[in-house]
Amino acid sequence: MTDYLADVQKYDSSADEAVVNKIVRHLGIALRNKDSALVSASDPKELERVREKWCEKKLGVGGSDADAAIAATAKAMADDRSRSRVTFYYLVAKNLGKLQTL
Repeated sequence: MTDYLADVQKYDSSADEAVVNKIVRHLGIALRNKDSALVSASDPKELERVREKWCEKKLGVGGSDADAAIAATAKAMADDRSRSRVTFYYLVAKNLGKLQTL
């Protein structure tokens, strides 16, 4: 999956390409492996990693706010069998109001 912008636009039609590109650059090598390029919303360890590495470390938001944003994103993407990590991270940042800080 190389058209990250198109995938994000399925959930946010006004997605900013520059923000999507920043997330792609942030994730870097993780996107080369199919398994690490996707988020498993049913795996508690995976969601904990999203909270620690993305929400807390990159966005500076933790606790219940981060958990609520992750849960809302997982619910929004529930029908998508292959949840792109770029899209998931974008939507979490959007739910936290942190897109402009990327």
